[in-house]
Amino acid sequence: GDNAAMESFFSLLQKNVLDRRRWATREELRLAIITWIERTYHRRRRQVRLGRLTPIEYETIMTTQVTLAA
Repeated sequence: GDNAAMESFFSLLQKNVLDRRRWATREELRLAIITWIERTYHRRRRQVRLGRLTPIEYETIMTTQVTLAA
């Protein structure tokens, strides 16, 4: 199978978290990884289930539609 998506994810994780500095504890690193995934990766990555929009783009569209419908 094609692992391009996972390779891309781990490359970004390496560049944006792992290579930034030395981590004093595993817990500190774990929190940094979770924070990066939740605050950066998930919010900026285009998702098929959202019509190839980022979650932020999708939220903006949905919020605008709800506001206009009110």
